[in-house]
This record gives sequence, structure tokens and C-alpha cells, in this order.
Amino acid sequence: MKKWMLALLTLCLTVVLAACGGSDDTENDTSSETATRSIEHAMGTADVPENPERVVVLTNEGTEALLALGVKPVGAVKSWNGDPWYPHIESEMTDVTEVGTESEVNLEAIAKLKPDLIIGTKLRQENIYDKLNAIAPTVMSETLKGDWQENFTLYANALNLEEEGNQALADYEQHVEDTKAELGDAVNKELSVVRFLPGESRIYFNDSFSGVILNDVGIKRPASQDKAEFAEPVAMERIPEMAGDHVVYFTYGGADGSKTAEEWQSNQLWKDLDAVKAGEVTEVSDDIWNTSGGVLSANQVLDELVDILK
Repeated sequence: MKKWMLALLTLCLTVVLAACGGSDDTENDTSSETATRSIEHAMGTADVPENPERVVVLTNEGTEALLALGVKPVGAVKSWNGDPWYPHIESEMTDVTEVGTESEVNLEAIAKLKPDLIIGTKLRQENIYDKLNAIAPTVMSETLKGDWQENFTLYANALNLEEEGNQALADYEQHVEDTKAELGDAVNKELSVVRFLPGESRIYFNDSFSGVILNDVGIKRPASQDKAEFAEPVAMERIPEMAGDHVVYFTYGGADGSKTAEEWQSNQLWKDLDAVKAGEVTEVSDDIWNTSGGVLSANQVLDELVDILK
């Protein structure tokens, strides 16, 4: 009888322990599930982690957006003119892995980073969206150019940092108002924006990165540049369309871009521009005024405008 009772007790204890173990496993499975949020973007809808921790960013302006929001990406595309990062963000990009360029993304490098969110743009990466999305939930802006503020809002939403994003844009808007006040009547000067590249020169319009900022401040543009477009390549005979009360120009492409600038600025049509004769010409950084395209650079452009026009 004692042996039978001992065997029954042992069996009951085994059942209880097994039940407890099963309950623990269930609880562990539930706790391991990651909460997600649905984000609408240029390529559809993505279910992203509620609080992403390993973000890869595939645009230069997106990199600036993350840094402005206090997020260091685990991977980012190379800065256009950087080695691999622009000087103005280099100190904040330590230990960030380069994953190619905006136009040539390194999918293998991204996969090795095991991201939980990828941020890119349809303009550059539409053709590899499915491959990116197979690695991690991917959120894409529609385009770049002058849409940096709309894109910034999208990225902040994807990171679940809407409040921080709204504050950063509010700070920018206040900076715009402060710049207007500091410039005073100087906002009425017509500002011409020109870019020199290897074998090519362009005039920039209102839907460019710098064009949007100038429009925010209310700075006038020459009639030839006051268009709701991005930019246009021009031949030398169109140098007169670069005229303005002040001309800012930037170069891209290293020595070859600088060679183009020298050739154009040695042309008599350039020398005949009233702004050139008056010494109202300023070379600015292509990184800041054009290719970086993000909130950090936008604030720096505002600071430089005061020095240029006053």
C-alpha cells in the first residue's frame, strides 16, 4: 500500500511540474512577440517595430534626419562627397557601417547588420524594394529634391519619434523667422543659385533643397529661376540667366567640377554679370547647400544666408 501511494504521489507531482513548465513556455512565447506599428509610405504599408533599435538608412537626408532625432543608424549609405561621411556629421557617425551609395546599395552588407528597420527612397531604390523588405521592414519616401520636410516627418513617424520630429521642425521654422528678422530688407535681394559639375553647369530652381529654404525665408529669385522645378542644365550662352543681385555657386565632382567652374567663370558673359562686377558672388559648400539635403544642413544654410546677404 505504501509503495502504491508513493507511486501515485510521484505521478501527480510529475503532472503538476509538466503543467507549470508548459505555462512558462507559453508565457515566454508571448513575451518574445515584438509589437509593431503600420506605417504608410511610398511603396505601400510596412509593419515596423514599435521602437526600432537597428536602423539602416539609405539616403543622405535620411541620415541627417536620424541624427537630428538622436538616433545613430547601424548602417548608412556613403555621403556623396564624404570619406565616407560629410565633415559636419563625421563625429556622430563613429562605428556606423557604410552600405554602399544611394544609387548602388550593398544588400549583403545590410543583411549582415540584421536591421529591424530600413529607411530609403523610391526615387533611388524602387527596383530593390522587395529585396530590402525581405531583409527587414522597409519604409520609403517618394522622392528627394525639395521634399526634405515631408520626408523628415515620415522618418520620425517610422521611428515612433513624432513628438521629437515635430519639435525639430518647429525649431527650424523658428530659425527661419529669426533669419527673416535678421536679414531685414536684405530678403529683397535676388539670389541666384548655380552648380558646376564635371562637364556640366546647372541653374537651380524653387523645388531644390536650397530653393525650398530660400522660399521659406522669402528671399527673392531671379525671374529665370523662379520656377516650381528642380534644376536645369544650361549651356554657356545662357550665363545671363545666372544673373542676380547676388550669386551663390557650389561645385561637385572634385577637380573636374572645379575645372568646369574655372572655365565658366573665365567666360566674358560671366564677367559681365552685375553681381560679378560688384563682387557679390559667394562659393558655398555643395555638401550643405545641395547633396546632404537634410535638417542639419538646412539650419546651416539659414546661418550662412545672413553672412552672405548682409
